Amino acid sequence: MRFSFPHSHAFPGGRVTVENDGKSEPKCLVEFGDGVTVIADWQQTGSDIRLSVPTYRTAKGTEVASRTWRLVERADGVWRSQLTPTSGGASLV
Repeated sequence: MRFSFPHSHAFPGGRVTVENDGKSEPKCLVEFGDGVTVIADWQQTGSDIRLSVPTYRTAKGTEVASRTWRLVERADGVWRSQLTPTSGGASLV
């Protein structure tokens, strides 16, 4: 699996592109709009995806804390990120 966020970090309600390679292994690539790529873990939870992104640095050097995201596909086919309750933030669509 590959997940692409158009910005240097994910945020609640942000768009994410999900590319399914047909493999079920838990490791995946997460690419950010500034060119940074990290290895993360993902898990299918019903029709949603749980994505655990480790701590990383943006291309400009800003440290982004690890977060777990719930990715939800909307009726229009667009995937959006939501923080999970264990990430300490509110969920937004």
